[in-house]
Amino acid sequence: MDQTYTQTRRRDLTLAIFLAALAAVVPFFVKDVNVQNIMVLTLMWAALSQSWNILGGYCGQISLGHALYFGLGAYTTTLLLTKFGVLPWFGMIAGGAISALIALGLGYPTFRLRGHYFVIATIVIAEIGLLLFHNWEYAGAALGIDVPVRGDSWARFQFTRSKLPYYYFALVFCCVAWFVTWKLENSKWGYWWRAVKDNPEAAESLGVVVFNSKMGAAAISAFLTAIGGAMYAQYVSYIDPESVMTFQFSLLMALPAVLGGIGTLWGPVLGAVILIPLTELTRNYLGGSGRGVDLILYGAVIVLISLARPEGLIGLFSRKPASKGVPQ
Repeated sequence: MDQTYTQTRRRDLTLAIFLAALAAVVPFFVKDVNVQNIMVLTLMWAALSQSWNILGGYCGQISLGHALYFGLGAYTTTLLLTKFGVLPWFGMIAGGAISALIALGLGYPTFRLRGHYFVIATIVIAEIGLLLFHNWEYAGAALGIDVPVRGDSWARFQFTRSKLPYYYFALVFCCVAWFVTWKLENSKWGYWWRAVKDNPEAAESLGVVVFNSKMGAAAISAFLTAIGGAMYAQYVSYIDPESVMTFQFSLLMALPAVLGGIGTLWGPVLGAVILIPLTELTRNYLGGSGRGVDLILYGAVIVLISLARPEGLIGLFSRKPASKGVPQ
């Protein structure tokens, strides 16, 4: 069994390296700007869903308020750049640290809740954050903030002539999120999270500190999510509360994992590769007249797949159903 487990781990890592190398050469053959945009967003949302999956999938704490951390990453980076001239790279780290600390602070009251009460609490907290930023004049309030355009530069993480630099950053971000999950999945933290997800009382009786396990998952998940928010702010060059902190962003982080396979290593990636291009193509095709139709469409797709494959699409590639608490 140990040998099979080791082989599975090596196979996953080998596959990840191969796919990353393949993704690195794709832009040489894809010149269409719209397609490149979809590629950037697909990688970004794959990384964000992987980040969400740490808390929602492995630890079983379903959060629908991760837009708060996404927005904090975007606002921290943008405010530090526009108000103090701090380079976005430092802003990303600051945004991640702030988001992790806030996640820990919010964890004290919310992790005492369970089931749908916890889900509702995360939604409410994120909506409160949205309202606060709507009325915070220093951060531009409802008008938002423009990221100053000062020419292409890796130092300022700003590119106007090509989307490829953002693509490669998104690829690295996706690889980092995947690798962090791969390392944690079968560490002591990974075992604790699966135990907490399956049966908190039984986990506690075995010596697992349930509360601390949840807090650790929340901090890591929030930190990585904020990095994605910082990248998105630089990519679109403008942010306001509605563009980075709405409930839709929380859903978009969770749905790829749910579609691909929640609590699995490859589920968020597979889900994003299917869901994000579908969303963007539908939105581009329908334009303003189809506002919200994309959400209805992929919501329906996920419901159908959930009924047919409760374990997600990743189950199509598994030889046997995954057992809870057993390393994949």
